[in-house]
Amino acid sequence: MQQRTIASSIKQTGTGLHSGIITNVCIVPAKPGSGRYFVRVDLPDAPTIPASIAAVSQTVLSTQLRHGEAKVRTVEHLLASLAGMGVDNARIEIDGPEVPLLDGSARIWAENISNVGTVEQNSSVVDKGLFLKEPIWVREEDAFVCAMPGPQTRFSYGIDFDLPAIGNQWHSWQPAVEPQNSYESFVAEIAPARTFGLMHQIEHLKTSGLIKGGSLENALVCGPDGWVNPPLRFPNEPVRHKILDLVGDLSLLGIFPRAHFLAYKASHNLHIQLAKRVLELRN
Repeated sequence: MQQRTIASSIKQTGTGLHSGIITNVCIVPAKPGSGRYFVRVDLPDAPTIPASIAAVSQTVLSTQLRHGEAKVRTVEHLLASLAGMGVDNARIEIDGPEVPLLDGSARIWAENISNVGTVEQNSSVVDKGLFLKEPIWVREEDAFVCAMPGPQTRFSYGIDFDLPAIGNQWHSWQPAVEPQNSYESFVAEIAPARTFGLMHQIEHLKTSGLIKGGSLENALVCGPDGWVNPPLRFPNEPVRHKILDLVGDLSLLGIFPRAHFLAYKASHNLHIQLAKRVLELRN
């Protein structure tokens, strides 16, 4: 089957959202069939961490992967960019425990991939793509994520907040049939959407040891009187960012099943739970 990797290396430096640690990332082309994977080049023997569902070790306000003692956190934006831009195989070298947040979105990652381009690869790996025969879902109270059988992959999301500036938002995104159009669609519609936070939660998150690297430069903040740091890139930027997170988490399946993924008030935890259910069906 045909796969893709990046045409040349990409380098990026930035601060992790939760750790506040500055890390350097170098994404390099990888062999056919090797998949997307991280390499902690700062640790002895440079351990590898596969970007797979089996490697997920934590989902508190981000997705963390682990292999042995090696960990890497907040992987979802970078992985969404690779998957959204059609990159099947990539070696991601990182010298710290968390992927840089950059501007809070996936735009810089996606633009970097677009700038270097991708190349086709012939792979002996068999496409284990899954065609769902019936809906599957996971839920917690009124929050849920489900996968509905369908002819093409689509991602739809709904959020609902008491804050008037956010309120109830819905958005749906479907990768284009033609790969090039699909990549352009991801760059234009999903990648620029930034992470967001609620003003009344910030102090609690900080005292819990989280968002040490968060700032008004890399996250939207919303309060009762509206957005603290406008303007928004889209009127419904928050829900588009939730689609970005969903794409990144489901990319850990390796290949997106042909299904309509529908989420409402969900979380990284629910995303990963659904992905595990999908993986059970694939196996």
